Amino acid sequence: MVITACSKTNDKQAEDMLAEIQSLYDRGYYAETLDSIESLRIRYPKAIDTRKKALRLWQDASLRMAQADIQVTDSALQATLQQIKQAQTLLEANQLRQKRDSLKARFDAMCGVVRMIHQRQGCCHEADSLHK
Repeated sequence: MVITACSKTNDKQAEDMLAEIQSLYDRGYYAETLDSIESLRIRYPKAIDTRKKALRLWQDASLRMAQADIQVTDSALQATLQQIKQAQTLLEANQLRQKRDSLKARFDAMCGVVRMIHQRQGCCHEADSLHK
């Protein structure tokens, strides 16, 4: 009986923590959202339903962060491409090409992260619809 009561208390505490995490996400604090979800997982390992809900938030926050990174990287890439056209020396042009290549690699990697998150979200949403 005591174990059941503790379990319900833990589930309620996990739900309360998830509500706080949702608030962080809603305010755009995505890194803090991820950190808090990690804490939730550690503190409430048996709150399975709450952890499933947190997984959706984890994916959404990760997606938002990756999309923001893509935007910043794309802007830097476009600026670098313009700088290459205006380079005064071969050395400057070559250094900018290195920067361009690095930015392009980051851009491609982050696009891969977004694709992976979308695939996982599709997989999870399909599994959810099967359980209903």
